[in-house]
Amino acid sequence: MSSTELPESIAATAAGPRVSAVRIAEGERLRCVTLPGLTLNVRYRPSDRTGLPPALYVHGLGGSSQNWSAVMPLLEDVVDGEAVDLPGFGDSPPPDDGNYSVTAHTRAVIRMLDAGGRGPVHLIANSLGGAVATRLAAVRPDLVATLTLISPALPELRAQRGAWPTALLALPGVASLFTRMTRDWTAEQRVRGVLSLCYGDPGRVTDEGFRNAVEEMERRLRLPYFWDAMARSARGIVDAYTLGGQQGLWRQAERVLAPTLLVYGGRDQLVSFRMARRAAAAFRDSRLLTLPDAGHVAMMEYPETVAQAVRELIHETGHGSHGTGHGKSRETDHGKTHETDHETDHENRS
Repeated sequence: MSSTELPESIAATAAGPRVSAVRIAEGERLRCVTLPGLTLNVRYRPSDRTGLPPALYVHGLGGSSQNWSAVMPLLEDVVDGEAVDLPGFGDSPPPDDGNYSVTAHTRAVIRMLDAGGRGPVHLIANSLGGAVATRLAAVRPDLVATLTLISPALPELRAQRGAWPTALLALPGVASLFTRMTRDWTAEQRVRGVLSLCYGDPGRVTDEGFRNAVEEMERRLRLPYFWDAMARSARGIVDAYTLGGQQGLWRQAERVLAPTLLVYGGRDQLVSFRMARRAAAAFRDSRLLTLPDAGHVAMMEYPETVAQAVRELIHETGHGSHGTGHGKSRETDHGKTHETDHETDHENRS
């Protein structure tokens, strides 16, 4: 991945009516960013406020920009936020080259930011988006003011049992087999399965939220490329986990200069809670927020708590300054803050 990609032309237009349109929450708008070989759907909330620093939200595997609809309005007074649909997800069509690797997703976000001239941004990401954001922050520090990672998909030696289906999905032929095996499943059944896997407490989902999720699932299942995008992106995560050297995600985490907020859920079935400590040690200027009752998508389960932590990060770092890289990790759990000095540890690893 080049760290010196030149900006491309950008086309941003309000999204008009389309077949199987995605849901737009009150106050939200959609626009399309068109680049050579790539079209990205972007969700945003128009505001009369000017001069706010830009923020970009990046979703996880199988998610979309809708995953940020609860958090975005809570931060719209401090950032000019946009949420992107990664290629092949949400309302973004597949990339022309069919590349769904973590590197390709990272390149897509870099190209969008370069084309729009929005960097440096407050980069906020979940799961697969967390791997993308980590790589982006390592190779293009000029584009990232602060970094917030919610259950980031970073390599684990012993994967959570809940993550096994994702690994299996990456195997050739499994996606088509799973499609045949589950063709009689209703959208409601699929959504309940996703919620039980991704939420610490699925009961936190409102009736309206469940109906919206079912509607979105029905829309996705009508897309001819849905399972291909899922399988290839899952394969991209597995491949990224096997990379070593300077391309390894943990090595790239150590290169991140931006002040970083790490959010981990105690009931996460996809990303192990035990990885929180390792992540806090890897990112040189990190703060750790632990939510014992949260699952894999804390920004959807506890949007107020996550938004407040992001707000504090932005305030502490001077609304977009890169911080000092002082090598300390702050851990917050139920309002208690602890500092652990990782300075020596970082020097040893370097």
